[in-house]
Amino acid sequence: MQVRSLLLLLALILVAAAAEAGKNKKEKTKKDGSKCEDWRWGPCVPNSKDCGLGYREGTCKDESKKLKCKIPCNWKKKFGADCKYKFESWGGCSAQTGLKTRSGILKKALYNAQCEETVYVTKPCSSKIKSKSKGQ
Repeated sequence: MQVRSLLLLLALILVAAAAEAGKNKKEKTKKDGSKCEDWRWGPCVPNSKDCGLGYREGTCKDESKKLKCKIPCNWKKKFGADCKYKFESWGGCSAQTGLKTRSGILKKALYNAQCEETVYVTKPCSSKIKSKSKGQ
């Protein structure tokens, strides 16, 4: 009988310890102690040149903080790295300008970025002629 009581007590201690460890883990994963909900974030500013690792500054009432961010080096500089667009297929080549055009519709604006709803991009037409012959 004493062995059962001892085992039961040991099991209760282990359960209590596991619950306490889980509670501490949740507290550690919380990002910060801020209770502010209306953060205003600035653009990602790269540490050097115009792409790569950098920081984004945010303010909320009297608080401010910096977050690490990254600007891909192939981003569309005209639109900003925080504006994400869904682009349609490239149009045909214009004989007058020698350019192809396509449009993109805003999919997501990160960090309250001011983004255009629709954007247009162009690129030079390819001088290569693609053939669709298989195995000849």
